[in-house]
Formats: sequence, structure tokens, C-alpha cells
Amino acid sequence: MSAHTSAEPDAPTIGAVTASAQATRRALLIQMAAFFAAIALLPVFVRNGYYLHIGVYIGIHLIMAVGLNLLMGYAGQVSLGHAAFYGIGAYTSGILTATHGWSPWLAMPASLFVTCLVAYIVGKPTLRLKGHYLAMATLGFGIIVSVLIRQTDWLTCGSSGLTDIPGFSIAGRGLDTEMQYYYFVWLFVAMLLAVFANLVDSRPGRAMRALHDSELAADMLGVDTSAYRVRAFVISAAYAAIAGSLYAHSSVRFLSPTPFGFHTSVALLVMIVLGGAGTLWGPVLGAISITVIQELLRPWADYDIVVYGLILVVLMILLPGGVARGLADLANWWRRRWQTLRQGAST
Repeated sequence: MSAHTSAEPDAPTIGAVTASAQATRRALLIQMAAFFAAIALLPVFVRNGYYLHIGVYIGIHLIMAVGLNLLMGYAGQVSLGHAAFYGIGAYTSGILTATHGWSPWLAMPASLFVTCLVAYIVGKPTLRLKGHYLAMATLGFGIIVSVLIRQTDWLTCGSSGLTDIPGFSIAGRGLDTEMQYYYFVWLFVAMLLAVFANLVDSRPGRAMRALHDSELAADMLGVDTSAYRVRAFVISAAYAAIAGSLYAHSSVRFLSPTPFGFHTSVALLVMIVLGGAGTLWGPVLGAISITVIQELLRPWADYDIVVYGLILVVLMILLPGGVARGLADLANWWRRRWQTLRQGAST
């Protein structure tokens, strides 16, 4: 009898937790559906090719930001050289198609494999480091890749740039307009964002969050912390590789070393901090904001790193959790206030 009595309070508690989780998933699905509906309708109202071109770059940056968010926001590992994987993916796909005549549809998975292999080889020893030592090691890796891209003229065409890169085609029809490639890139964004959302809600995702909160506690709970650090690193590199391949076969059809240097790594870091590390919508808000800021600062491109520094300082003071968490806190405050007002009116 006593056992039955003690077990009774647990049933409603479990039910409430389950109902809350289901409500959260429904809310997330509604948010994602509304967001991608807006993305799909945007070209209907915005016909300007320049703005659609910016939309393509927002999608490409968002894919990279989602991968880096998994590494930094969930697994708690800092990377200051993530643009290197972006460059490896882009140049592998570009070289295979422009030099060796591969189809972009074959070059993309090949670039994904090469990038993941490099990430595993680099990440296995590097991720034993922690804190600023890890940050400096990833920064060094990014510098090495940037120098190799510039100096290996026989492979990458160096500073002259790799030209005549073919674009993607579907059923024999090339994606030649900005609108077509806009939809193509954002289809990849939708799929990869859905994969990310499912991953962070799975057992590996929970293990990565535990690793982020306390590596010692996660280790005591039986989480293979070393393996999960490497997995997060490789997955984040895979996202960067896909973004690089999409960039290589965009309407520009040209690759130069500039987009794969330290500035891009810093911009990615600011995207995560600005939007909110460890949140689903953080990379979305960060990628949109920073890409637009980059376009606005194009006449003063030499000062963009100063602007990124100012953004980081202001965020650390006013919104240390990022814009996404700030908006969530504001929504929760309004919800509690509304419930209080309703209760007061009912009494």
C-alpha cells in the first residue's frame, strides 16, 4: 500500500514532463515551418538578383554556423580555424570538377569525405588540448591551410584563383539563375538544420551537452568524452565542407584564397556568440546579421575585424547568452506577466 502511495505522485510528474517535451517539439516545428515559409516566399517579393545573391551567402554561412554551434555551443570545444574546413571542402569540390571533369554531385560527397578525414586526423591529437591551447592549435591549423591554398599554384592556382568551375544541374538543367540557386542552397539548409535539431535531441546530443557542462561529470557518468569531442569536431567540419562545396559551385564559379582565411573564422565565431551558442536559432540569427553587416561594410572591408570586436564586447556586457536567449527570456517574461494579469483579473 505504501509503495503504491509513494509511486502515485510520479505518474503526473512524468506525464507533465512528456507533455512539456511534446509541446516544445510542436512549437519548434511551427517555428521552423514559419521560418522556411518566409524563406520560400522571399523571392516572390524580392526579384533583385543582388539580394538573392546575399540570400545564398546567408544560407552558406548558416550551414557553417550550425556546424560550429554543435562544436562550441554543445560540445564546448573552441575552434578559431574553422574556415580551413570550409576551404578544404570548396577547393576539393572545385578542383575535382574544374580540373578533372567530375560532376558536382560526385565532387560534393568526395569533398565531404576528404574534409572529414582531415578533421579526424587533426582533431584526434588536437582535441586533447583544452581552453586557449585548443584555440591556438585550431588557429594554427587554419593559418597552415590558408598558406597552402595560396602557395600550391600547381593544385589550387594560388592567388590567381581557380576558374571555370561548373555548377550543379538537375535533370540536365543547370541552376543558372540566382533564384534557382537560392532555393537549392536553402533546401540544403532545411535538411541540415533538421539533422542538427534531431542530433542535439538524441543520446549523442545529450552526451555532448553533458561534455559542455562538465567534462569530469560526463566522464564519471560513462560518457566517452574523448570520442565525443572528436565526433563533434568531424561533424562540424562536415557542415563546413558542404557549405564550401555549395560556395564553389555558386554563380561566381571562381575560388580565391580570401574567403577561407582568419577573417572568416572570426566572423563565424561572432555569428555563434551574437546569435547564442547552444541554441537552435542562434546560428540563424547570427548568420543573417553578420552576413548583412559584411555587405554593409564592404566599402570599409579593412575595418570589419574592428566591428566584430565591438560586437563581441557589447554582447558580453548586455547579452552574454546571445540574442536568441535574450529573446527567449523576454518571451518568458511576457508569458509570466500575462498569466499574472489573467489570474489577477479572474480573482
